[in-house]
Amino acid sequence: MKRMLVLKRGPYMRKVSVVLVMVALVVGTAGCPNMCPGGDFYLCIASTLGGVVTEPGESCFCYYANTTVELIAEADEHCHFVNWTGDVDTIDDVNDASTNITMNDNYSITANFEMDPGCHSLTIFNNYGGSVIEPGEGYFAYVANTKIDLVAEPDEDYRFKEWTGDVDTIANVNAAATNITMDDNYSITANFEWFNIIQVAADYHHTVGLKFDGTVVAVGYNGWGQCEVGEWRDIVQVTAGSYHTVGLKANGTVLAVGWNDSGQCNVGNWTGIIQVAAGLRHTLGLKADGTVVAVGNNTYGQCDVTSWTDIIQVAAGGEHTVGLKSDGTVIAVGCAREFDDFGQCDVGNWTGIIQVAAAQYHTVGLKANGTVVAVGWSDYRACNVDGWTGIIQVAAAQYHTVGLKADGTVVAVGDDVYDVCDVGSWTDIIQVAAGLSHTVGLKNDGTLVAVGWVGCGECNVGG
Repeated sequence: MKRMLVLKRGPYMRKVSVVLVMVALVVGTAGCPNMCPGGDFYLCIASTLGGVVTEPGESCFCYYANTTVELIAEADEHCHFVNWTGDVDTIDDVNDASTNITMNDNYSITANFEMDPGCHSLTIFNNYGGSVIEPGEGYFAYVANTKIDLVAEPDEDYRFKEWTGDVDTIANVNAAATNITMDDNYSITANFEWFNIIQVAADYHHTVGLKFDGTVVAVGYNGWGQCEVGEWRDIVQVTAGSYHTVGLKANGTVLAVGWNDSGQCNVGNWTGIIQVAAGLRHTLGLKADGTVVAVGNNTYGQCDVTSWTDIIQVAAGGEHTVGLKSDGTVIAVGCAREFDDFGQCDVGNWTGIIQVAAAQYHTVGLKANGTVVAVGWSDYRACNVDGWTGIIQVAAAQYHTVGLKADGTVVAVGDDVYDVCDVGSWTDIIQVAAGLSHTVGLKNDGTLVAVGWVGCGECNVGG
């Protein structure tokens, strides 16, 4: 009769765990009469990579003296049993995978396996943040030149980063789903990294972050409920208006919270939307067919977009609206008030534009060659972007303009009264956003940095 002392573990970790248990038991029982009760003897069994002991299992067991115990070792595919080693004096045949051992003492034995000729081993590990679901994690053997699928799956709030180790024959080390060609023995690791925020938006005194799982967080002034986004789910894009927040859902519908004096949050019936933008008191939605819808204040024609076609991106300023067309040209409406018409809609001659941004009184365009153009009010030098190069994204606020460079650094021009332009030390940034008196940067690890006015908590993004 056997009595198991230690439960078995998973197929790969079991081989490490059982060896450690055996060592611990041998060391722990040194000088002791017996670790089994009543004068029984223990049998500790382990195996090398390439197979498993199915009978009686891999662990430590207690048996009555003189009990004959059946031993059965089974090799993995493309592997074969070699022999039993350790305390083997009473094993009938150490070279037989199916044999017996007679319990005349305490014994520790190991079943040894080797790969078949013409085969190679693949050992797969993962770091914290995910797992390898195909072919799994552990030790595997394959016929030479076999192409093996690799699929890594990140946990919540994590993303796959890369494969490391013996990666010479991995098709794409940066892809979570790829393959490896078995030309040799390989040991590889799937690496994951924490990736919380995937997009950020900012306006007057609040900051909004879209999380990897489609939920949303917000900090800053909440006087109109513009930060009450905790219940949002399945969001794929967020945008911040002056005192309202808008979220685009994966199914093309839209949510909005906050100030609604002009109906700027009345987006509940929108469908087929692929991008949203929010201004002072109006909200825009770009539809999949290239047309645009708008709600909110239209005193200055900022919502007169029903005739627009072939639009690929929209931006909302204080009281003007900008649309980027698929041919790289730009159109704009609004800006009708005589006392604050600073030419922010004078974009008719722009060409080669790939992204637009709009602020209260100025409009910014990013060109395909990485340079930037700007029109509108520039008393605070917010339009002084002529010398910028290597830019891949722009953001605009009432008094300043921000540019993200291809190398992950950031530049900014405009009013720096609250240090909103102090971004020169930023690195590894993948997206920028600009509020009235603050600037936010999203880093490639999913964390945020922010500079500027902190009186409403809009820069409290460290967590």
